Amino acid sequence: MTTTPPAPAPRWRALTQHHLFWPVAVLVVLLLINVPFTPDFFSVKMTDGHLYGSLVSIVLFGSPLILVAVGMTLVIATGGIDLSVGAVVAITGALTCSYISDQSDQGALAGVFLAMGIGLVAAVVCGLWNGFLVARMGIQPIIATLIIMVAGRGVAQLITDGQIITINSEPYKLIGGGYWLTLPFSIFVVAAVVAVTVALTRKTALGLLVESVGGNAEASRLVGIRSRRIKIMCYVFCALCAGIAGLMISSNTSAADGNNAGLWIELDAILAVVIGGTSLLGGRFSIGGTVVGALVIQTLTTTIYTIGVPTQTNLVFKAAVVIVVCLLQSPKFRAKVFGNRFGPGKGAKGGSGTSTAAPADAAPTTTTAAPKMEVS
Repeated sequence: MTTTPPAPAPRWRALTQHHLFWPVAVLVVLLLINVPFTPDFFSVKMTDGHLYGSLVSIVLFGSPLILVAVGMTLVIATGGIDLSVGAVVAITGALTCSYISDQSDQGALAGVFLAMGIGLVAAVVCGLWNGFLVARMGIQPIIATLIIMVAGRGVAQLITDGQIITINSEPYKLIGGGYWLTLPFSIFVVAAVVAVTVALTRKTALGLLVESVGGNAEASRLVGIRSRRIKIMCYVFCALCAGIAGLMISSNTSAADGNNAGLWIELDAILAVVIGGTSLLGGRFSIGGTVVGALVIQTLTTTIYTIGVPTQTNLVFKAAVVIVVCLLQSPKFRAKVFGNRFGPGKGAKGGSGTSTAAPADAAPTTTTAAPKMEVS
């Protein structure tokens, strides 16, 4: 007896089930909300050879968050988490600005590059320390990275002697506050980091290795994958991204503040990763989703100031929007609220939802399941 194959799901339904649909939809809604309060919100103007506008500002001020969130994505994909990125941002900015401020010529390229190198090396050392504690010593990631989150902030204040170090270096200011080809230079830095990350994780086997470690690190080790090395590499990369973000933040303000630089950026980065569709349990990840999630967070911050939300309630407003975004991404929530219009299908993995029942007079078949081997 031949069975009729299930009808394909409507195109619009397949679109709503894409993991980027709801984050992009929320981003568009947030952008549109700003229009009544700022009629020229979408306008981009050319002034002195530079592009200015609300959209450009969102990408500019969201660049450090995008960098930190991209690094956080790989760490979370391995089943870990990194709470130290904010402290790494502060340490990198403090070391770099401290070295530049001690130079007789703060505009010398050699001194600026050396200062940046020192800051980034410190960030990599922090990443190696986190990876060592997590992968080699077996400490829980939230505890291992909490060490630098607390101690690193104190180290940054020791470097700056508890003061805000100000510098006057035009070459260094280019990173976070300069322009190139009419656009903020930081946009090109972010685009380069994202492009390299996507190329390494999607054009090579590295992405699959990271996902396999996040799915089951012990099983990955038993089949020949060096799961510990993969974890250490991800923590180093996350710290490096945080270091670059630290250069951007201190460059944009031409100052290093060991107390406030990168404060709570780790929480926004985790939110961006979750909004982008990456599970905190590890496994599959989406760099594109993370970028969209970071833009949602930054757009939300801009919207809060645009519509005049009271300062004392802006964090509550921000949390409420994040909850709505996360609920909209839940297939179970959409199925209960919207029914079959946006919820998952009855088939496997959110398929078309149609299934063909076996005929009543069909002879029952007995199958013996193959024994399962579990790796403890």
